[in-house]
Order: sequence, then structure tokens, then C-alpha cells
Amino acid sequence: MYTQQYLQSCQRILDVVRQQEKQIQQAASWFADSILADRLVHLFGAGHSRIMVEEMWPRYGSFPGFNPIVELSLTFHNQVSGANGQRQAMFLENRVGLAERILRNFELSPVDSAMVVSSSGCNIVPIEMAQLFQQAGIKVVAIISREHSEASDTKHPDAKKLADFADLVLDTGAPAGDAMVKIDDLESPVSPGSTVGGCMLVNSIKAEVAGRLTAAGRPPHVLTAGCVVGSGRATELFEAAYDDHARAVARLYMNLGLRTE
Repeated sequence: MYTQQYLQSCQRILDVVRQQEKQIQQAASWFADSILADRLVHLFGAGHSRIMVEEMWPRYGSFPGFNPIVELSLTFHNQVSGANGQRQAMFLENRVGLAERILRNFELSPVDSAMVVSSSGCNIVPIEMAQLFQQAGIKVVAIISREHSEASDTKHPDAKKLADFADLVLDTGAPAGDAMVKIDDLESPVSPGSTVGGCMLVNSIKAEVAGRLTAAGRPPHVLTAGCVVGSGRATELFEAAYDDHARAVARLYMNLGLRTE
């Protein structure tokens, strides 16, 4: 009964994602252009949204070209309470100025592009992250749960939300509050859906980017399981992909702090 309720909700999420193919194609074009120009796609997500960052890179079926920005202070809260707990992470996610300190570590370029993920789109750090990317001339793709964002109050001092600083907004299709299953005699719904929709969006973009890179004569080194290509070739691909990533990320540090206004 409850399983079917959840799976039916996931089917609705799939329909929402399918209706965004044009936007997915646009995001993929921006990302591929950055990678083909030997620059990077910056990825950011705080809290649970870090899952979407790691879904893009690095994991099986993914490839270099992305700069995953995952701050442990905002995401390492699996102890829940106590040191490194959830309360601190949620507190820090709404500190003005933290995004600027994070991005101070990288030399950004207008040739770069970015993906910022936040289900509510209402917490300060991801909002400021997108704002700073745009100020650097970088195209920003935001992944939010539109219904949840519209129903939520922003923490931003100027009442802005993540969508206000995005060149393109993608919707996970999850409902307000995220949880999708109503249990008899239980006050609150359970079983969220934003991860389902977010992973569909991320992997759709990933596939489109891979297609564009390959068509341009730059097929990426994909992290591939040994059961698919054999253990020897899998090892070669992993090593090549990690080396590609290291060389690409090095460009973010080479001239850091040396620019003159």
C-alpha cells in the first residue's frame, strides 16, 4: 500500500523531469562548452544536496570536467548530534559570507559554468554561491524542488531565493516538504522524493554532456566497472580520469591571488 503510494509519486516526478528535456539540453550545452574550453563545471550542494554533487562526479559512469565543492562543515553530519552534528551544519548553511570564503579558494573564469543544488532554494550559502558565480560571469544552473521552494520562506537578508540567481532552473518535481507518503494515524508524511528527481536530472545532463564531448572528438575517460570492460581497462580508465581531473583542477589554483584589478 505505502510502497505503491511512493512509487506512484516517483512516476509523477519522472513525468516532471521528462518535460524539462529542453532545459536539460541547454544545461548540457553550457557544461560541455566549459569542458571543451579546458575549464570546469563547478558543483555545489550543502546538506543532503551534496548527493547530487557526488552523483555528477566522481562515481561509476561519470567523467572529469567537474569541480565538486562539498564543504564538510555543511555536509558531514552523519553523527546527527554532538560534534559535527546536524544542528551546526544547518546553522552554518545560513551564515552570510561563508560562500565567499569558500570560493576564495578558486580562480574563476567566465568560461566556467556551475550547478547549485538546494531543494528549498532558501538557505543563504547556496543562494550566495549562485550569486557569486553570476557576478563572475558564470552561467548558473539551479536544481530546486519548485513547489517546495515556492512554499518556503527564504533565510536570505534580501528575501532572495536560489532561483533569483540562476540562468536556468531545473525542478526535481518533489512536493512541498519533500516527503511523499502519508501514513495512517501519523501526523507527518515520510519518504522524500527530491533525490529521485535530482538524480534523474543530473544523470540526464551527464549523458548529454558525454554525447557532446564525444561528438566534438573529445570522448571522456569514464569511470567504468571491471565487469563491463575488464579489470585491466577499468584500472586504466580510473587512473586516466583522475589524472584528467587533477590537471583540470590545477588551473583553478595556478594564478590564485595574482590578478590585479
